[in-house]
Amino acid sequence: MIVALAGGIGGSKLLAGLHRILDPQDLVIIGNTGDDIELFGLRVCPDLDTIAYTLSGRINPDSGWGLRDDTFHCLEELKGLGASVWFQLGDRDLATHLFRSHRLQQGATLTQATREICQAQGLESRLLPMTDAYSPTWIETDAGRLHFQEYFVRDRFRPQVKGIEFGNGSPAPSEGLLDSIREAQAIILCPSNPLISIGPILSVSGVREALAASKAPVTAISPIVGGTALKGPAAKMMAELGMDVSASGVAWMYRDFVDMFILDACDRTQGEAIERHGMRAIVEDTLMETLDDKVRLAEKALQHALKGNR
Repeated sequence: MIVALAGGIGGSKLLAGLHRILDPQDLVIIGNTGDDIELFGLRVCPDLDTIAYTLSGRINPDSGWGLRDDTFHCLEELKGLGASVWFQLGDRDLATHLFRSHRLQQGATLTQATREICQAQGLESRLLPMTDAYSPTWIETDAGRLHFQEYFVRDRFRPQVKGIEFGNGSPAPSEGLLDSIREAQAIILCPSNPLISIGPILSVSGVREALAASKAPVTAISPIVGGTALKGPAAKMMAELGMDVSASGVAWMYRDFVDMFILDACDRTQGEAIERHGMRAIVEDTLMETLDDKVRLAEKALQHALKGNR
């Protein structure tokens, strides 16, 4: 069993590669739910949905989120009623949120609802939300305290970040999450934002400790290449928080539990600094622009992970 920790778009790229080279039933994905938001009475789980849509081949390839060829008639009607519609919800995408919210109202856990959504899309891999609790990430900024989606989508991550708060401190892990980490043959941290994609997962009670105690080697892939983020606001956020915006800076955040850290070839001079953090530095081409790129990096990451030891 291979366990992968992932956020949305960046993490989904590597997951698409892993999904191609593994028996899907051998892949367990721990997904970030710090991005979750409640809109129009519905629970929206952007990262979980991006992962499920990607692996089922239904993702919108142009945006990297939402469903391919979706329409937005409902959103247009809501706008006409005077509603604020800064968060894009497609008509077919709404079905997922309606179903999830209905199942939660019936007493199902988020884990159960996610499993049912994945099964309906034909996915054999197990997608586990990091927690069943509603635990959104809050961003302290010069414009005030903002829900992550307000900061990221509505305000296009323009405000200056002063701090990050994970919704419920240390929420309880979802059912089976810690067991998956304990039973894993290898664990991979996808190249997702370390602050607001991987960070919320690590804030879940017992997760960081389970990763450190796991007998399986833990491999991380840097989302920072050449001092910039491959996707999203990671570099900007790190800089505003006074952090080292580099592959080595990301490795430092994982220093207590990661065994191997994959960095891009353009950052090879950081290998020595990364190894001073107590992990083995591995240089690879980490850019994933095509499906072949995703498969290639997934193969490399898996090879290194399975050869590693603790």
